Amino acid sequence: MPEIDITIGGRSFAVACQPGEEHFLRTAAQMLDAEAAPIVTQMGRLPEARLLLMAGLMLADRTAGIEDELRVLKARLAELDAQGQPAPVRIEVPVIPPQVEETMAALAARAEALAARLDGEA
Repeated sequence: MPEIDITIGGRSFAVACQPGEEHFLRTAAQMLDAEAAPIVTQMGRLPEARLLLMAGLMLADRTAGIEDELRVLKARLAELDAQGQPAPVRIEVPVIPPQVEETMAALAARAEALAARLDGEA
């Protein structure tokens, strides 16, 4: 079982963990240390147990807030899922651009003019 050193509130602790979970332990220790740092700044040196208790409570409070927010978001998601998918919106895109129509009309006029000229020559 690997043992790693972590620092919380300026104090080092040797902690054992399961193989492969070192990263998770370090991340958790960093979160706890981030909560402990302001406590040490504001209150100075505290007994180890009190520092860890205060930091743990602050972290638990933040976690509870996040869980409340998650609960609200899950309820909103369930509400949106219950509404079902909105009806698809039909969008029509012209297949022939307007310029083509104008060009075709001009070509038709020229063709008629040529046909009229040929009829006049015959």
